[in-house]
Amino acid sequence: MDQFLVKSFEEDHSTKTLVGKKKTTFQTLDNILLTKTIKPNTKSFGQKMRLSTTILSENYTKTYRAQGIIFQTKTNPNYILPFDLILLSNAEKIVVHYYRVKDNLHVYYNHKLIDGYKKFIFKNISLMIKKYESPKIVWHELNDFRSEHGYPRLPKSKYRLVEYNEAVFLKPVKIIPVALFGYRAKTQELAHKYGLKHYKSAKEFYERTYNTKSI
Repeated sequence: MDQFLVKSFEEDHSTKTLVGKKKTTFQTLDNILLTKTIKPNTKSFGQKMRLSTTILSENYTKTYRAQGIIFQTKTNPNYILPFDLILLSNAEKIVVHYYRVKDNLHVYYNHKLIDGYKKFIFKNISLMIKKYESPKIVWHELNDFRSEHGYPRLPKSKYRLVEYNEAVFLKPVKIIPVALFGYRAKTQELAHKYGLKHYKSAKEFYERTYNTKSI
């Protein structure tokens, strides 16, 4: 259990889910820390309800959102992707920040995955890193895959979506909370309230923990 994972939060420090066409609060930070459990909250792209997290490693220190919780767990992810799953969908317009989809998130989530997408699924982080050591490598292969299947190559403006991996759990995960990250004062206040360390970003946490500079 030497690896650290991240679950990103919305600005109110909660996870969300879709109820009908409306995005609603699913699990609060209070509940996560009380139960020491994070529950699957995402249902999209024809996949099972899942919990999407990120495993921090040297070249994968970015996160989907600007705030969240850093934790450890004895549970292994069901599978891992080297980027955001949306990049394997047939969506005509891929957005980097889901909040920009606003009231159409239910439509956005309803897109299908491109045939052959499973080539980018790995059983563990070691196998993923062995093939895709950094986002720069997978970016080119991802675009080749999309092009081969008749979809447009991604512009550089979407590169942020390959800077973090997606470690997926299909059941609630028992966690050991380590720290909160985020640049807002509220995040620091919550870290103090719960006796957790605080970092401005997951990248800062990783670099301080391993005394290294990620790229």
